[in-house]
Formats: sequence, structure tokens, C-alpha cells
Amino acid sequence: MGQNGLRGEGTRQRVPQAGDLGWDDSLYGNGGARIPGSRTAPDIEQDEPGGGTESGDAAAETGGHRRGGPRRGGKRGKRRILRWIAGTVSVLILGTAGAGYLYYEHLNSNIRKGERTSAKGGAQKSAPNAAGQTPLNVLLIGSDSRNTDENLKLGGSKKSVGSPPLADVQMLLHVSADRKNASVVSIPRDTTVEIPACTDPKDGKEYAATRDLINASLGRGGPGCTLATWEQLTGIYIDHWMMVDFAGVVDMADAIGGAKVCVKQNIHDRPTARVPGGSGLKLTRGTHEIQGKQALQWLRTRHAFESDFGRSKAQHMYMNSVIRKLKEQNAFTDTGQLMDLAETATKSLQVSEEIGTVKKLFDLGMTLKDVPTGRIAMLTMPRIPDPADDNHVLPAPGEADRLWGLLRDDVPVDGKGQTSKPKKPAAPKDPAADPADIGIMVRNGTGAGGQLPTQGRARTVAGVLVQKGFAGAKSDSTLNPQEKTQVLFPSTDLEGDAYTAAKALGIPTSALKKSTDVSGVTLVVGADWRSGDAYPKAEPSTAPPKNTETVMGDELGCMDVYEPYRWS
Repeated sequence: MGQNGLRGEGTRQRVPQAGDLGWDDSLYGNGGARIPGSRTAPDIEQDEPGGGTESGDAAAETGGHRRGGPRRGGKRGKRRILRWIAGTVSVLILGTAGAGYLYYEHLNSNIRKGERTSAKGGAQKSAPNAAGQTPLNVLLIGSDSRNTDENLKLGGSKKSVGSPPLADVQMLLHVSADRKNASVVSIPRDTTVEIPACTDPKDGKEYAATRDLINASLGRGGPGCTLATWEQLTGIYIDHWMMVDFAGVVDMADAIGGAKVCVKQNIHDRPTARVPGGSGLKLTRGTHEIQGKQALQWLRTRHAFESDFGRSKAQHMYMNSVIRKLKEQNAFTDTGQLMDLAETATKSLQVSEEIGTVKKLFDLGMTLKDVPTGRIAMLTMPRIPDPADDNHVLPAPGEADRLWGLLRDDVPVDGKGQTSKPKKPAAPKDPAADPADIGIMVRNGTGAGGQLPTQGRARTVAGVLVQKGFAGAKSDSTLNPQEKTQVLFPSTDLEGDAYTAAKALGIPTSALKKSTDVSGVTLVVGADWRSGDAYPKAEPSTAPPKNTETVMGDELGCMDVYEPYRWS
């Protein structure tokens, strides 16, 4: 190695001092006195006595000489200027870095966090694709809480103050493992589902499992209970949740700067003689750019769009418009706009704790940066009327299950085909025992979804397993209602046994789940397998699900307005 540029230093490294960095001692406000322990860099000449005085400068101008040779005041002056510049730059750099750190900590302190899930168990994370990537699933929750003055002013009755909040908007954002397509699926707030037992992380209050509307899950253990309800219903592992209230929607809409929406007729969502309430949204026919309170009105409008399903469609149109605008404005790379959005987002959103830093939220936002808008599909869960109450709905048998299966298997729901080749799930590393030596308990879970259980279902499936060589298969009289069939195992040393049993019956590996709620391999026959000896194969078609509508990200679209809410 050659020598460095400092005289007398050779190749030896030393800790730089203030003088080495070009900092002028006078910057410390000590009248030019040297700081104890500091020393001057050896390659910077010191001013000699009289240097820099008016007489010295005059001598230079008249050709005068200094002691020891010609005067070099010009070089010395330049060095002083360079030292001053270097010192100023150093202070600015350190000051900016400090300010940046403080601002980063300020943003982090804005973020409100909570537990990812409030229930035991849950779905299994998807296997990585051939490139080692996994899909990203984020549950987006809109709370109707009126428990702040700001939220109360934006909508609702004073009677609702103090009541548990409801999750009136619920959307699952699924971004494919290769980040080349995305889906957003809404579940209507009036969908009847099984809500698992949850524990509120704030006060430790425990809520027993129940059957209720899905929007009630938020008040039974917070966002983590809503996430657990989705996982139980869909079998999809959900990585994170994000929640926003009325005031947060308004602030975020303002920070984004507006989004384009369209209506085919003049609209005024107001109380009528037969139906009270309304969002207050009033627009003329055509395209409008809305933000702030008007954006909240659009997202809350239900009656003028005829139903919750119409409202979901309008919300999807708004979200697509926001994504298009952010892409058009290069907001994903525009530092100034990112800072504005970060300030607002960290104040407006509540998030699950594992994404509770600015960096993690930024990384999360970047997942949508490269997804083409033409491969972003938004739709509402296929549904049927609830026989117990015409005002409520149930997931449509077959079509809703197929939608969940597409998302679990990371298959695009827009019908345009795969964007990358999925990796086949690998068999467990734990070797399975001989089928005759595997003990399996079979339970009847076919009574989920408001249906009566299929009589003797556990006994029938246990008999099928015995015929296939699983002599230790037995039925359990316990009814364990659940939508999806699952094969549970308590520890990794039994995963191979569970895998072998599932394979024998044609049950997909996505149905395998490690659970401490069981003591051995346990097969729960769900409502998706009410008859037959082999698990029903999923429909191979990748076409969008039926009994719903799909809004694509590259389309503006216009909403139809229900006749009673049109005006002229």
C-alpha cells in the first residue's frame, strides 16, 4: 500500500481530530483557543505571526517580502477559506443527519401498533415460489368508531359514542410473490361468519367463539380478531393489518391530493322518507376529482349505490384511482411527496406491530410500485342471501371457496394467467410412519356456514382411511364446525404423518396446519367436503369468480346511481 496524503503519517491510520476535518477552532466560540486534546493536521500550515494583517496584505500588494522568503498570503488565505468551507459543510452534514434521525424517530413515534392476531392458531404461510419469494397479504380495515370529536363530526350519531367500533370496511390486499399482479377482495360488512375466540390485547378481556356479522369482530379483540376471523374463513395466512378511521381517511385523501371518480347520473346520498341516513355525497353526472371530506362521503355511500356491494365497487374504483395517481406522479420515488405521505400516514393509520416502523411501512408501500395497473383486480366476495336473515349474506358455496383457493395458491383472479411459475410445495422433511402405525382422529366440521352437519361424516371418512391402510383412524363424536377441511398436527415430528394422510385423501398441502389444540394428527372434515370419499378437487379454471364483479386497476369506470338518489 502506498502512503496517504498526510505528511509524516505514512500508512498508519489514526483517529481524525477536529483540525484534520478542517474545522476552524473559532467555530466553537472559544475566541480562537484550541480545544484541549485537539491538534492541527500536519499538512495544513499555520499562520505565522502577523499573517493576514492589513500591513501584511499591503506588503504583498507592493511586492514586500516576509521573513524567510517571498510572502505566500494568497495560499494561506485560500487554506483558511477552505478550512472554513470544510467546517461549515461538516456542521451541515452532521446537523442534517441529526435532524433526519430526529424526524425519523418523530415519524416512528406517530405510529400506533397492535398485535397481529388476537386468536390462537391461524392459517399457514404460503410456500415460497421458485425464486424464494412469498405472497404478501395485508388486511385493510375501516373502523366506524365515533369515539373522538373529530370522527363524530364526520358522521354518525352521538348514541354510538363509547360503543365498540365496527369494521365496516374490510379488504384483503394480496400481492403476488413475484410482485407482478395484485388483488383486492372485499367482504361485505353484513356477512355472517364464525368468529373465533379472541383476547383483547389492550385489557385482556376474553371473547368466546361466536357466529355473528363479520364487522362485529373488531369489537371482540381489536383488529387482530378481525384478521383471525378472515384466516379462519379463507385459510389464507395474512401477514399484517392496517386500520384507519373517518378522520384518517380525510387526512390521507388530502395528502394524496385527490382521486378521480365518476357517476353516470347526478347523485345525492341523503335521507329519504323510507330510508334514514346517508353520506351527504352530492355530485353532478360525470368525472370529479375528490379529496378530504368528499372522499370520505364517496367511500361511505351505500344507499345511492343501492347496496353494500355497490359501495364496495365504488371503494374499489377510488382505490384504483389513488394507485394510478401515485404512479403518474412518481410518488413512489418523489422524496418530497413521500415525506408528506409519511407524515400523514403515520398519524392516520394503526398497524400490526411487525410493520410498526417507517422503514417497514415504506418497504410495504414499495411492493405496489412495479405492479402494472392492468394486473390489479378488485372484487367483492361471491355471496348468497343468508336464509336466517335476508339483510345478511353468506359466502357463496363453491365460488367463494374457489376465490380463497386462488389466493392461497397465488393465482391471479383477473383471468389473465400466471405471471410466474409457482413452486410445488415440498414434502415435509420429517419421514412419515407406515400408514398402519399412524393414529388419526377424524371430526365432523360440516356444520359451518349455517348448514346442518352431515350425519356420520367423521365415521365415513375414518372408514375411508382404514380402507386405505390407516388402521389407526378413528372418528370423534365432537362437532367442530369450520368452513375448510384441515389436517392438524401438534408438532413437526408428526408433520410427515399428517402429510401422508392428507395425500391419501387428495387434501391439498395448504390444508395442513400445526396446532397446539390437538394432541395427535386430527382431520377436521369441513363444510367444503360434505360428501364423497375423496376431497373435491378445486376447479382448475383461473377465470374470475362468478356472482361478483371485478374492477381493474387501469379502468376509471362510472357508478350507476340508484333512482331515488338522483337529482336534476
